[in-house]
Amino acid sequence: MADVPQIEVSVVGSIATIPAPDWDACTDRQDPFTTHRFLLALEESRSVGDGTGWAPRHLVARLNGEIIGILPLYAKGHSQGEYVFDHAWAGAYERAGGRYYPKLQCAVPFTPATGRRLLVKPEHAELASGALLTSAIQIAEENHVSSFHMTFCTQEEYALGPKFGLMQRTGQQFHWENNEYADFDAFLAKLSSRKRKMIRKERRLAQAFGGEIFQLTGDQIQPEHWDAFWQFYQDTGARKWGTPYLTREFFDIAQQTLRDDILLVLAKRDGQYIAGALNFIGGNTLFGRYWGCAEDHPYLHFELCYYQAIDYAIAQGLARVEAGAQGEHKLARGYMPSPVYSLHWIGDEGFERAVNQFLIDERAAVDEDIEFLAAIGPFKKSEG
Repeated sequence: MADVPQIEVSVVGSIATIPAPDWDACTDRQDPFTTHRFLLALEESRSVGDGTGWAPRHLVARLNGEIIGILPLYAKGHSQGEYVFDHAWAGAYERAGGRYYPKLQCAVPFTPATGRRLLVKPEHAELASGALLTSAIQIAEENHVSSFHMTFCTQEEYALGPKFGLMQRTGQQFHWENNEYADFDAFLAKLSSRKRKMIRKERRLAQAFGGEIFQLTGDQIQPEHWDAFWQFYQDTGARKWGTPYLTREFFDIAQQTLRDDILLVLAKRDGQYIAGALNFIGGNTLFGRYWGCAEDHPYLHFELCYYQAIDYAIAQGLARVEAGAQGEHKLARGYMPSPVYSLHWIGDEGFERAVNQFLIDERAAVDEDIEFLAAIGPFKKSEG
């Protein structure tokens, strides 16, 4: 009988304990958010860690001393910054006398973008994936943690989940797909006449705000740009979440280590920056993340967040733009409904049965919603 390879799985309390080359050798180079540099920036800036409700507990799988897989994992003291909402589950669990928090969360903090969560070397993918998932559930059981969640995973990981006792959940976002458009007008030509006219009007009114719009990336981004964007981010964060998730130091670190991953779109009027949108650049996708403004101007939000992103994706030959969570208003602007996936484990058998039935019903509703929204999308009826 052949020997079964023995994998050792350990828990680390900081990504800094793992050399960047070892971590990044396990990641998908298309995804900027699971890179060592991005997750390290979150930790070094204290955007995650003590006092934030996001305590790093990354799992590292080794075979004969070689790192073959990593699970970015956090002990969560709340359900904020996840974008796959389980607040109702937490409330029901605690009303029944249980303690929902802390829970274990496999995710990229504050980032509703689909990507691999099982960071495994291809030659060891099956072995490492199984070891990491089994270990995560075992840790939850041994520490009497209520639940384990893997959010915004890939469709392949979603399909794998039930083999390890994980429940499947689907949601939806709105993504723009690049059908090899030569320019923005080529994209508009695929839309219905009414939607085409609407977008042209919005762009015209937005660009008449009395200033200029800049797209900046890499060395074009300077500290002064972060000073301006920080003000926009604080304003939006305070209104949406009460307290912004990212610290000011995160943006200083981004200037040093992440600026090649970033597209910053800024509007400037009378010598002052008045609005901005922050995007991250993947191998084939532009990810819209944050927006804010100091002045309100008609349609400037749509211009900076959606239309400038499409312009950049077309110019750079990127396959899609993912504009973040929620927002059916994106549909009229060419962003079509797309499913997103997550996996969930709950230790209490009775509560798990109730949640599983809810998820069955929810999946059916999400599928119907996506089908309906796709049918009423802005494209000409002969177009996809």
